[in-house]
Amino acid sequence: MASLSDIKRRIGSVKNTRKITRAMKMVATAKMRRATEAATAAQPYQETLKKALNRVVAAESSIEHPLLTVPENKTDVLLLVLTSDRGLCGGFNSQLIKFASNQAAELEKEGKKVRLLIYGRKGGAILKAPNFDVMRAAEGANPKNFDQISSALCDELIALLNNNAFEKVVLIFNRFVNRMTQSPIAQQLLPMKLEDSGGASGDYLYEPSGKEILSELLPMVLNAQLLQAFLDTEAGEQAARMQAMDNATRNAGEMIDKLTLQYNRARQAAITKELIEIISGAEAL
Repeated sequence: MASLSDIKRRIGSVKNTRKITRAMKMVATAKMRRATEAATAAQPYQETLKKALNRVVAAESSIEHPLLTVPENKTDVLLLVLTSDRGLCGGFNSQLIKFASNQAAELEKEGKKVRLLIYGRKGGAILKAPNFDVMRAAEGANPKNFDQISSALCDELIALLNNNAFEKVVLIFNRFVNRMTQSPIAQQLLPMKLEDSGGASGDYLYEPSGKEILSELLPMVLNAQLLQAFLDTEAGEQAARMQAMDNATRNAGEMIDKLTLQYNRARQAAITKELIEIISGAEAL
């Protein structure tokens, strides 16, 4: 049985841990609020771009653009995987890495050569295994620079497509649903797929022509998709960390209660033992 000093020392250690997890929860809550606001604010812009794109498509009799053209390369597939740089966020990264690994395995079964472009230290640390062909693993992305990162990445992917470097690009990230749910999804980025116009009228006159507008609009839509994915990843990471730290804080509280009860019982047993020894000694006299 542990001594009183050992139990007391352990109680103090768990209390210190609870202070840390509580502070981390507060920080994650503040960051999640900002990240959620940013992710929510970006959605109307992306939806407006899609509506404008659908109207242009509906007005054009034929649509031809390099971003819509299926490349001649039929073997290479690029998986763009977005994870976090830091841990202590529950299963946020592990579920995404498992999902990405399964996607890569399915593509390889189809005879595809899979390459990975990873953002986030946690993803790079695990997916940079010998059985994965990693094109690049980036880390240290600051949420303040997400617009610049997504813009540069958009230009890079377009250049790769124009050079026939792959058959398609698939984006894998955790879509932010709410504070409790972040769902891993796979979304084809390139070549871009036009959605059904949903009955949108084609009675529009454009100046310049619809094809010229598409040349400007399609990269903007691609950039908006990338930016939204980065924002969703940041919001989901902070939400998952807030939940994980909340669970850790509550678990620490329960452990403190158990250790305190154990300490009181041990202290009571020690006092009882001392009383018995004193009484026994007095009777012997």
